Amino acid sequence: MRDGMLLAYSLSHDEDVWRWSVYDEEGVTVADGSHETQDAAMAAVRSALDGAGDGIAA
Repeated sequence: MRDGMLLAYSLSHDEDVWRWSVYDEEGVTVADGSHETQDAAMAAVRSALDGAGDGIAA
C-alpha cells in the first residue's frame, strides 16, 4: 500500500451473505463484494486493502 494512504472498510451481514466495502480517504468505494462466510469476506477485505495501494480493486 502507498505510504500515507488511509483506507477504511465495512463488513455487514445481509440475509444469507456477508457484504463488505473498502473506502479511500474521500469516502469513495475502491472495492466491494459479498461472500457466504464472514471469514471469506474478511479475507477479501484484507486482499483489497493490500491491493488498493497498487491500484488494484477486488
